[in-house]
Amino acid sequence: MLDESLLDSPQGLADADHRGLLRGAAEAGARVRTAARHAAEAGINDLKPDGRPRAVLIAGPGAAATQAADLLGTLAGAGSPVTRLAPTGVAPAAGALRWELPGWAGSVDLLLIATPDGTEPGLGLLAEQAYRRGCTVVAVAPAGTPLAESVNGSHGLFVPMATAPYDQEEPLAASAPGVLWALLTPLLALLDRTGLLASPRDALDKVADRLDLVAERCGPAIAAYSNPAKTLAAELADALPLVWTEGTSAGPAGRRFASALAELSGVPAVVAELPEALAAHSALLAGPLAASADPGDFFRDRVEEPPALHARVVLLRDRPIGGLTAAPAARDLALSHDTPISELEPEEGGELETLAELIAVTDFAAVYLALASRV
Repeated sequence: MLDESLLDSPQGLADADHRGLLRGAAEAGARVRTAARHAAEAGINDLKPDGRPRAVLIAGPGAAATQAADLLGTLAGAGSPVTRLAPTGVAPAAGALRWELPGWAGSVDLLLIATPDGTEPGLGLLAEQAYRRGCTVVAVAPAGTPLAESVNGSHGLFVPMATAPYDQEEPLAASAPGVLWALLTPLLALLDRTGLLASPRDALDKVADRLDLVAERCGPAIAAYSNPAKTLAAELADALPLVWTEGTSAGPAGRRFASALAELSGVPAVVAELPEALAAHSALLAGPLAASADPGDFFRDRVEEPPALHARVVLLRDRPIGGLTAAPAARDLALSHDTPISELEPEEGGELETLAELIAVTDFAAVYLALASRV
């Protein structure tokens, strides 16, 4: 059950925020600026690559590495395939995870390592394996960790992760707002130098500015009625979110939102891209999860029962209404099954800016849902 009164209590939210999630969301813009500075100090802006790598491999634990690979792959397009190396192991613990390079990886490939921990022995072994194969290695992790020593010893490039003092107070959630931008920003700067995507320093500055604007609109001091993130959190209470995305970069934002809802709020969500979502999720809207569905005896006593779980569509779009769009069909399908729909669309701007806005608003919504639900 969602405590909606907590959403309009900045002090109550702060008291419930033991993991620093709201601070991480509010400081996302500052993380981008700090991470960009760390990348410059590490020498990324002065690199003169011989050309594009044949393939980009990304390794790291948890959702942050998965989402970074998803975002970079989407932004890079067909320039070079971006592949995440999934770990193996008996437990999701730093000492138990192992990574392996594919057999074809060699001197024309680029290995990126991204981790908010840096104590994983498996990542150090991976860096050494890449060095023996001739792969170029770039890592982003907290300074002073064993991984930093391994990468430097393997003649790779190490970039210190942009961290905050409170990061050490509680274990970092992989989907925490500050983690993604701290890991992603140096990788964006690097792939800009290789020519895989366009993310020069001025573009990263615009991303930071857009994240600051979202923090002003969605911060805990802003009342729920004028706060899009608090409004979305309240709308998703006791709902199964069907996250539908439209536009190239909205896809990774939707998948990150679903991951953040699960990890931070304990809320399951399903994601699909338009127009395929209309066919993929039509049965969900017509079944017992539909808002109009009410299984069982109509006359039964409902006083002691928790509210039934019903679907709610969340439509994320990264382009303005107009032109070729499946949004009207999505609205018609949802409303024909009495299913409510929430829509988010960013202000105009570059691809990185609009993507950052979608991620930031949904990050705040996932955090508010987590705090007000006492997860």
